[in-house]
Amino acid sequence: MRVVFAGTPPFAARALGAILAAGHQVPLVLTQPDRPAGRGLRSSASAVATLAAERGIALEKPSTLRDPAAQAWLHRVHPDVIVVAAYGLILPSAVLQIPARGCLNIHASLLPRWRGAAPIQRAILEGDSETGVCIMRMAEGLDTGPVLLESRIPIGRDETAGQLTERLAELGARAIVDVLSRIDRLEAQPQDDSRATYAQKIQKSEARLDWRKPADEVGRAIRAFNPSPGAESRLEGLPLKVWSARPAPGEGAPGEILRCEAGQLVVACGSGALELLEVQKPGAKRLPAGEYLRGAHLQPGLRFEVAPLAI
Repeated sequence: MRVVFAGTPPFAARALGAILAAGHQVPLVLTQPDRPAGRGLRSSASAVATLAAERGIALEKPSTLRDPAAQAWLHRVHPDVIVVAAYGLILPSAVLQIPARGCLNIHASLLPRWRGAAPIQRAILEGDSETGVCIMRMAEGLDTGPVLLESRIPIGRDETAGQLTERLAELGARAIVDVLSRIDRLEAQPQDDSRATYAQKIQKSEARLDWRKPADEVGRAIRAFNPSPGAESRLEGLPLKVWSARPAPGEGAPGEILRCEAGQLVVACGSGALELLEVQKPGAKRLPAGEYLRGAHLQPGLRFEVAPLAI
C-alpha cells in the first residue's frame, strides 16, 4: 500500500518505522518545520524527519497544508492512505479527500475521551485508570472521526507521561500496521459525541504545583509533567523542578516542609504529604532528594510557595 505519513515527535517516528518494516511503500513524509531545541536553542529536525532522512524518503516540512503547492505534492504521489500521528497541523478538507482509502489518525486515548492535543497528560492528571490508542478515519472535526480499532492498557500507579508515551507509541505502531493490513474489512464505529472530553494543550503555567490540592493530585501533576514541561515550585524565591515523588505520612500547612533529614524531603499538601524523590535547581542536573538536601540547608517549617489554582 502507498502510505503518505505525517507526524513529528518520537511517538510518530515509532509508527513510521513499523509501517516501513511491514513493507508498505512510503513515497512522502510530512513533518513540522525544524524548531529551536536544547540549551543552545539550535534548529533541530523532528524525530520523524530524522528517520525519513535515514531511510531516503522524500520529506517536506510545510507550515500549512492549506497551501495549494503542499496539496500538489500529495496529489503527485497518489497515496492509497495518509497516516497521521501527532503531526501538529490540521488536514483541511481538500487534503482529507486526496487518498483513495482516506486518512487515518493514531490518537493516544480511548476516544471520545480526551480528544485534542494532550491526551496522555490529561489522562494522568485526571487519575484515569486506563488509556489506549484509537485508529480513526479522519473527519473535519477535532478527533471526531469513526474508530476502526481501539487498544487499551492500564495506567501504572507511578507512571510518568514520558513512560506512558513510550508504551502508547509501541501500541500505536502495532495498531496502525494491523489496520493497514485489513483496512477494507474493518467497520468504523462512530463516536458518541455526548461522552467527549477535550485534552487542551498543556500550558507551562499549569506545571506550577499547587500544594493546596490533595497529595494524590499533586503527585499526578508531577507525573503528568514529566518530562515536559516539568513540575515546578518555588522555595525561598528560587524555582525548583520536582521530577518524582511518592505519598508520605504527615500533615501540615500546604507547601510546608515537614522533614528534611536522613535523605528525606517531605512536603505537606492540602491533605496528606509527599516525599520528593528527585529535584532540580536551575542550571543544575537532576538530583536525588538526599543529594540536594546536603547542600540546601533547609529546615522544617519552611514553605514552598503556594501556586494559584490551575485554570
